[in-house]
Amino acid sequence: METQRTERPDVRQGVGAFASFVRFVVCGGGVGLLAGAAVPLLATLMPWALANAVITVASTLLCTELHALVTFGTGRRAGLRRHLQSAGSATVAYGVTCAAMVVLHAVVASPGLVREQAVYLGASGLAGIGRFLVLRLCVFAGGRAEKAVPVRPLPAAVRLRHDDLLLAR
Repeated sequence: METQRTERPDVRQGVGAFASFVRFVVCGGGVGLLAGAAVPLLATLMPWALANAVITVASTLLCTELHALVTFGTGRRAGLRRHLQSAGSATVAYGVTCAAMVVLHAVVASPGLVREQAVYLGASGLAGIGRFLVLRLCVFAGGRAEKAVPVRPLPAAVRLRHDDLLLAR
């Protein structure tokens, strides 16, 4: 009788939802802080909009690699398809934060800095949760689901018996 075994010791298994969310926040937040510091430095050499675009592309590439290797524990690098999907989810998240600010300014004529920050951070948080779900459920889902490997029982001549274990003590 053959049994199916889904956990292989030689293949790194995926990370649980809570742990991967914490890793997502740490990796994304850490890279975001570095990117925030890098844009003004690079802007001394080129126009600010170009510096922002260069750092955004670089930080998205770095985050995708970190998410593949650390956040979701796929055990391998991201690859072109995952980079494109991740960039798409980052673009949608960017659109969500921009739309939130447009709506705020359409509803409130002069919202003030605190309200703008609250709306922006709220939209960023929601977009981040949405991005995490897309990355976990769609982009990096294949890294956690390994095909079942058939396991054959050992031949009778090799199996340990209860008496053998008693002698081994």
